[in-house]
Amino acid sequence: MRNQLSRHLNTKISHMSILDWVRRYTLKVHKFIEKQGYNLGNSFYADETMINREEKLDRFWCCIDWDTRLITGFHYSLSANPIEAQEFLKKSTRKGKPKYIQTDAGVFYPRAFRKLFYSNKIGGLTIRHKIQNYQTTRIHNYRIETVFMKIKDRVLDFRGLKDLWSALILMTAIVIQHNFIENHSTTNEVPSERAGVNLELGENRWLDLIRLSMNS
Repeated sequence: MRNQLSRHLNTKISHMSILDWVRRYTLKVHKFIEKQGYNLGNSFYADETMINREEKLDRFWCCIDWDTRLITGFHYSLSANPIEAQEFLKKSTRKGKPKYIQTDAGVFYPRAFRKLFYSNKIGGLTIRHKIQNYQTTRIHNYRIETVFMKIKDRVLDFRGLKDLWSALILMTAIVIQHNFIENHSTTNEVPSERAGVNLELGENRWLDLIRLSMNS
């Protein structure tokens, strides 16, 4: 981006300034879109994957609504355990309450489900936990795996992530890109609009999101 600005607009600016802009406006846009109302389906698919940061392998957790292809929630952590899984599931069900969430056979998920969805901690809500165990079915939790493939391609563009606080913001930007900017390759619709959030964004959807977030 620094080189683009230099070549096409004859404007010289450091790459760190550009990174600061990305982080600043990602946070503003994220705060704005979290206030929107979403019309989601009944089937969510969730999983976690490894993200390379400074030669460490952090965990990126992600949940998708299959009807709209919207990423309903995500979480960034240094490891995988029932506490982190519980925090992830809380975030994943803020925008909508599905009939079930499908995960792989990660040992930390059942305990997190019991803590959240079979008690009075969040109103006695019951969400069924479906497990896709590759060891027995030889079938992957593929509906979320395709999202991870795209996310990891984006991270490769960054040549890896660095500071933990910055990594979370950049991953947030990738999620916004998926939910609000690009047509999904299968539905040929933007997931947020398929979920009933139509902000009448123009051709430069990021710029319009930033403007809306500044005026909200």
